Amino acid sequence: MYERIREKLGILADAAKYDVSCSSSGSNRKNENKGIGDAEGSGICHTYTEDGRCVSLLKILLTNHCIYDCAFCVSRRSNDIKRAAFTVEEVVELTMNFYRRNYIEGLFLSSGIFKDADYTMERLVRIVKKLRQEERFNGYIHLKTIPGASDELLHEAGMYADRMSINLEMPTETGLKLLAPEKSHAEVKKPLKYIQSNITQFESEKALIKSVPKFVPAGQSTQIVVGATPESDKEILYTANAFYQNFSLKRVYYSGYIPISNDARLPVIGSQPPLIRENRLYQADWLMRFYGFNVREILNDVHPNLEADVDPKLSWALRNLDQFPVDINTADYYMILRVPGIGVSSALKIVQARKFGRLYQSHLRKLGIAFGKARHFIRYADSPVQLKEYEAGHIKGLILSESKSKYQKNALNQLSLF
Repeated sequence: MYERIREKLGILADAAKYDVSCSSSGSNRKNENKGIGDAEGSGICHTYTEDGRCVSLLKILLTNHCIYDCAFCVSRRSNDIKRAAFTVEEVVELTMNFYRRNYIEGLFLSSGIFKDADYTMERLVRIVKKLRQEERFNGYIHLKTIPGASDELLHEAGMYADRMSINLEMPTETGLKLLAPEKSHAEVKKPLKYIQSNITQFESEKALIKSVPKFVPAGQSTQIVVGATPESDKEILYTANAFYQNFSLKRVYYSGYIPISNDARLPVIGSQPPLIRENRLYQADWLMRFYGFNVREILNDVHPNLEADVDPKLSWALRNLDQFPVDINTADYYMILRVPGIGVSSALKIVQARKFGRLYQSHLRKLGIAFGKARHFIRYADSPVQLKEYEAGHIKGLILSESKSKYQKNALNQLSLF
């Protein structure tokens, strides 16, 4: 019995690794009534929370059996792999045993779709309900929404899960139909809209009723696969932006496609996943969410793809040199945020520090900005006199050469140890 459970765990944990949408930030579920676990301020998934802590999870599929044959998915119907399925009781027991041993801080539960959407979703709901009500588990739970499941099951799931997510998969309908003709974006949008409207309703009731039950307190997220189909970065980011605006998502995750199938429609097995592209998309996503950038400023018809050698903010600044240099001692917070090398925290420190006097180079270095990058776009109290304006290509070359020499120096220092 134990060996069979262990075998299932190996199969279904491995199958779950391709889903990256498992951040745990945003939940505030507290440990009440002497229950087990506490999701407030904690998280799962061997990832990092907003306060920088690394946290862990039990990340599994309920089953890797699936009625769909999506070309990009390792659990697709036609794939010749070992199949397994947990029972409801097995998932509950695993979660509680792992939690009591301090292996995990919560559960990330997804599933292939077997029989139909409601049949699968009903079992997922039974698991989280049993954990909450019978085991009195108050730890973090991230539950995947099954496309096509009934509103009644979605509503019940939302009463027990901290976060719910449903994967968009391909960034465009055309790309999805190419690799998963049985699926559609409409099947993803419908449950996202239903959950969003319920979250809004519960939040509005809090203003009128003292005690309102929690409903998906950490919100919703989705995942987009990058590099499996030929969409541009512009198409990917515009889709993400639309989902942020239309469904109030907490997060869009970008997953560089890992070739797992000998299919002419997909990159060949052995080719490298687009990790740099994935990273650039995350950087651009942060510009939209935290830096006040409109998606059309980052990418447009003239610039449909992100640059691999520089980050999106630097790329934007080099294309808009007419907005620089920015005077650190007089510019508003939002313009300072647009300076390459200055983040949210550093921009706030600058605005606070200049209340006590003009800022010099030494002050800026102490405030933690990437001065080597930022200096090309700012003016400060002791700025050197600049006799001519440099062109974008020259500035880019200087920044890239400085960053390369910095890493080269570190590499030489490492080599000198041996």
